[in-house]
Amino acid sequence: MHNRGRVIVVGAGPVGAVAALAAARRGFAVTLVERNAEVEFDAAPRAATFHPSTLEILDGLAIMPDFLSVGLVCRYFDFWDRPGHALVARMDHDVLRDVTQFPYVVQTEQHKLVRIALERLRKLPDVEILLGWQVDSISQDETGVTVRAANGTAERHITGSWLLGCDGGRSTVRKQLDIEFEGYTWPERFAVLTTRFDFAAAMGCSERSYFADPDQWVNLFKVAGDDLRGRWRVVFAAPADSSDEEVLSDASAKECLAGLHPDAGLGDLVHRNLYNVHQRVAKRFRAGRVFLAGDAAHVNNPIGGLGLNCGIHDAMELVGTLEQAGDDAGAPLLDRYERRRRTVNIEFVQQQTVDNKQRLEEKDPAKRRERLDALRAIADDETRQLAFLRRTSLLDGVQRAQAID
Repeated sequence: MHNRGRVIVVGAGPVGAVAALAAARRGFAVTLVERNAEVEFDAAPRAATFHPSTLEILDGLAIMPDFLSVGLVCRYFDFWDRPGHALVARMDHDVLRDVTQFPYVVQTEQHKLVRIALERLRKLPDVEILLGWQVDSISQDETGVTVRAANGTAERHITGSWLLGCDGGRSTVRKQLDIEFEGYTWPERFAVLTTRFDFAAAMGCSERSYFADPDQWVNLFKVAGDDLRGRWRVVFAAPADSSDEEVLSDASAKECLAGLHPDAGLGDLVHRNLYNVHQRVAKRFRAGRVFLAGDAAHVNNPIGGLGLNCGIHDAMELVGTLEQAGDDAGAPLLDRYERRRRTVNIEFVQQQTVDNKQRLEEKDPAKRRERLDALRAIADDETRQLAFLRRTSLLDGVQRAQAID
């Protein structure tokens, strides 16, 4: 029987879905509110790299077999010198074999994790899933939180003990709380081309590869696709002065693909997307009985695949904290959630993703050579590679968070 009170989770992306599942498994009643009625089937290209530290969390939720069945297990990732057409360094997650039971990443689309989590939630008691409902307002007092949500002409007032705002970078919850989103937006946008062309077979690259280039860096990685036959995503920075139409045009796509391999053409292209990129962290992660997690609390450029992973870590930290607090909104440990998660995001995710971007786009010849030489040295020394991968996979971030009281 549930006896921990009701948790209202706003946002059923991967962070919200994991938070809801974790809360339900720990004895909370759960109401999950999501404005997108098709969130389980939203295949728009978003984050798709799940690091070892996150796989440990998914394993703890007993969903790893299902998750692995819809993803690609990737042991290696590469850094390339694009102008020189040369492999600079190949990193091997297997050096983490004594640190984690998952010495690899899983590449798969985030909506698949959402689908698995919602399927599990529908089988649990005291769980309500409201897809296609928009949160309009939030109020709270010392005893609980009330959300007003609407679905067309229908309206609901939902009351719970706690509210978890997992509703993305444009978070309604964060705006309702009037919490500042500190940081900046990059002047360039990022473009994504999704293609069936098999770059690994054509180029010998790993299924997750980063191409440094002072004129046009590229990230290249493979996801499973709904048919499990594989898709490759090509990510690059669009010039700030280019229009959306220019960036997404056939001419631009053809130039980018051919620049990677002459046989990669428009015929295999299945999707194009363009989006703004930010480095921002909420000034506060908590206001009374309301908390922020995932993109609602922090956003970053996607190079390295850290934002989604950090958000899932937020979700588990938050649910564990609420479990310990009981129904005491004055419990001192509730503020620990913000101290831990905000610190880790700033020290690891924000810093690492900015470093990753600068490494790929470096224009100064001497600094560029120094950066690439440093990657070679890391790849050639297992001890240094272990330290590098502990940080990039957020395993060090997990330890850092646990050390904060």
